[in-house]
Amino acid sequence: MLGPVLLAAARSDGIRRLVAAAPVTRPVVDRYIAGEGLGDAMSAVRALTGRGLDVTLDHLGEDITDPAEARRNRDAYLALCDALAAEGLAERAEMSVKLSAFGQALPGGHDVALANVTPVVEAAAAAGTTVTLDMEDHTTADSTLAVLAELRRSHPQTGAVLQSYLFRTEDDCRALAGEGSRVRLVKGAYKEPASVAFQDKHEVDRAYVRCLGILMAGRGHPMIGSHDPRMVAIAQELARRTGRKPGDYEFQMLYGIREAEQRRLADEGHRMRVYVPYGTDWYGYFMRRLAERPANLAFFLRSLATRG
Repeated sequence: MLGPVLLAAARSDGIRRLVAAAPVTRPVVDRYIAGEGLGDAMSAVRALTGRGLDVTLDHLGEDITDPAEARRNRDAYLALCDALAAEGLAERAEMSVKLSAFGQALPGGHDVALANVTPVVEAAAAAGTTVTLDMEDHTTADSTLAVLAELRRSHPQTGAVLQSYLFRTEDDCRALAGEGSRVRLVKGAYKEPASVAFQDKHEVDRAYVRCLGILMAGRGHPMIGSHDPRMVAIAQELARRTGRKPGDYEFQMLYGIREAEQRRLADEGHRMRVYVPYGTDWYGYFMRRLAERPANLAFFLRSLATRG
């Protein structure tokens, strides 16, 4: 029952101010977020790649309604491209972007987001890395996939995220399972209505397996975004059945979650990529992490109790 409450709270300015001001919050946030600045992000990249893990970096920000803020987010990613290239880490670290951080919610938002994200994709390619477009709530899905199609004309390595709880996702998987496509499949972390998304966990899980089967049977590069041991095992079995080698797909997990499993998969020769968020606008991301897993919420509540 708490999941929908927390997802609603993720977009509440009042609760945002309350949580951000609580002295116990920062130490808990630090478990899931690498830090607030570029230097913090680069320190995390060096540490993770030093342990044999790959990285995707998310400069936190979403639902931007100020054009200047959208441009600042663009510039933050351009600085990240420069830093990865300068340290020779571009082959191990890609970037994840939310188009709402690039102005997707502004008037003419589709064109604004495309104009802002294009130089980031170009800079990433010049640095030797790439970009994955995160998927947000269902109202942005068509625009996000249209931006993806535009970007892939010149930069076919640009990736996308699909969410198995949406009814549409099996069709989207079929459309994106072609040669060169990179798709991160996740279950979904936004509060969606029953008219567009499965509400039952078991239905979401079954949809995830169906979607993963489509991607594994395709000609693209599946990216398994899950911490669920069953999904990890199913992915390995599907890879075996479809003749995929470890480099033909990858696992992705969030920074600060199931770190021992991340190391285990990497040690077994799998490509294991860690999703590393950083930046000052951490609230929405943090609340969705609490909503996704009871263990996350329990950890936060224990911290409140012990530090309060």
